Amino acid sequence: MDRIEAELFTTGGNDAVVRLPGRRFPGVLVQGDSLHILRTDAAELVEACDRGDLADARDAAGLLLAGFDALLERYATALEEHGIPRPY
Repeated sequence: MDRIEAELFTTGGNDAVVRLPGRRFPGVLVQGDSLHILRTDAAELVEACDRGDLADARDAAGLLLAGFDALLERYATALEEHGIPRPY
């Protein structure tokens, strides 16, 4: 294991925005339990599609999209607060 210094752009939590040495843009550090929730939402979407259940698939997709939207909003806000342009 290497120990490094990273720049923290948000408070800690389940999805901290950090920049690792040598990287131009920050990234989002997602805690394992939060990553598992996103994976579970994606699995529910696949299962609903396999069953042909469009209502459940839409619900699962909505949860997945909301999770990604929250991560992306936190990321965009952190970059804006620190005067960093978005990489997209």
